Amino acid sequence: GNGGSACDAMHLVEELVARYKRDRPGLPAHHLLDAATLTCWSNDYDFATVFERQVQAFVRPGDVLVAISTSGNSPNVLRAVEAATRQGAVVVGLTGRDGGQMRSLCDEVLIAPSDATERIQEAHIAVIHLWCELLERMLFSESASAT
Repeated sequence: GNGGSACDAMHLVEELVARYKRDRPGLPAHHLLDAATLTCWSNDYDFATVFERQVQAFVRPGDVLVAISTSGNSPNVLRAVEAATRQGAVVVGLTGRDGGQMRSLCDEVLIAPSDATERIQEAHIAVIHLWCELLERMLFSESASAT
């Protein structure tokens, strides 16, 4: 994602790799927002393909790509979604408004029912936290410590 959606993507990765509520092993997750990579690729090529290039490098069949765009129409996010699909990944979209182009490109899409960017972003964080809680419950014993 871009802007606030980029922050949401980093937040999701942090919760998966570090922890959400339980002390547990880290889960493999990676965001596509390394500043050096973003600026190198954008300067040498273009910003529209900055996520697509990273998807080509990192994503393998069976991986899950979470794409976040409040409009569902961010060109660099759409290109990443298309690349991940070509590479056999499952693509889950978080968007808002009417879902934009992501609505038809993602395997699963959650659309926050609002036109207000701040409300969409708030909904996305709530969904991210719910995902993390459910993953921890499903993948790790209830006896694992919770805080």
